[in-house]
Amino acid sequence: MPSVPRATSVSSQRRGVTERRAPSAVFGDLGTPSGRARLGRPAPPAQADGLDLAARMRLQQRAVRSRVERREALLDMVRAVNTSLDPARIAALLVDRAASWVPAAGWAVVSADLSGQLSMLTDRGLRSDMGPPVFAVAGWVMQRGEEFISADLRRDSRLRETAAASVIAFPLTSRGRRVGALIGVDREPSAREPRLAMAVLRAIRMLLEPAAVAIDNALQLRRAEALSVTDDLTRLYNSRYLNQVLRRETKRASRSGRPLSLLFIDLDGFKSVNDSHGHLCGSRALVEAAAVIKGSARETDVVARFGGDEFALVLPDTGGDGAFAVGERIRERLAAHAFLAGEGLDIHLTASVGVATLPDAAASAEELVQAADRAMYHVKDSGKNGIQSAAPPADN
Repeated sequence: MPSVPRATSVSSQRRGVTERRAPSAVFGDLGTPSGRARLGRPAPPAQADGLDLAARMRLQQRAVRSRVERREALLDMVRAVNTSLDPARIAALLVDRAASWVPAAGWAVVSADLSGQLSMLTDRGLRSDMGPPVFAVAGWVMQRGEEFISADLRRDSRLRETAAASVIAFPLTSRGRRVGALIGVDREPSAREPRLAMAVLRAIRMLLEPAAVAIDNALQLRRAEALSVTDDLTRLYNSRYLNQVLRRETKRASRSGRPLSLLFIDLDGFKSVNDSHGHLCGSRALVEAAAVIKGSARETDVVARFGGDEFALVLPDTGGDGAFAVGERIRERLAAHAFLAGEGLDIHLTASVGVATLPDAAASAEELVQAADRAMYHVKDSGKNGIQSAAPPADN
């Protein structure tokens, strides 16, 4: 279930939702359209100055019904959301169309990852302070699979929010699973609830179905791609992705003339952890080491588990001195870390670090890996717990 930023409760204000129906009278025969669907962003309804959201919706109800009940509206939605595999782009296309149904000032599409953590795929026209209320509404909608309608969030007992806003939100359901929420927010409270006529609501629900499926497909593809380049244990990048990044960054560095550095990090004496405390403790120690290394790297660095107890960092636009400084920081923090403290142990590990920089010590991705590996093993042979920069090829 998606996690909600604040606890919510259900009261007598909970709105019932009628069973979804798909009457053929709404969209007609989709197989034989009478005219070409208009593509692109639909024109939003004209705003009526001085009226709250509920009043504007009542004023524009007939025009909105005419717009959403046209079969071309469904065809346009299907075509639009299937033009991209980017979840944020699909969400933006959905907001384009939703703005023509409901004259709200702000919009957001929220989804949840596999752990239930909510994230905003896209937003438009929202004040900076509206993030928490939007996530609270999204959590409520995704937990219950119902529309959320509120004239004033401050007075709504379902949420503990202090923001003054009127809201209308819709669940996004794909294959029986709630994958997100579409939320319209108006900056001012309404005198009454901003409700839609039932015929309009049924038509909007049907328009949201292909958008929800497209967002679900795009999110699943992104997760699959992430898993294919992620180490199962440490959640760092794996060696496959490391090689891809190295090839890409090597080409970019060669074109731009900018340096590129690589760090190889090997934990000293890690085998003794497995031998003394078992492989489960060894795996936990690797996870802790990965966290220390990741926390010591810069935002632009690519951190990967190379294999076993070896890690690697790709440092774009970084020369030898900068890479050496990053490696030394990682080595010091690993040496200071108390491993497996949660298991009642106090284990200290050191690391041997090799540094190689393109073009100083290598001219290709393969040579960069070999140079960093040689430098790391030089530290191993010299007593461990140190850092060594790779020598230029002529010196080797």
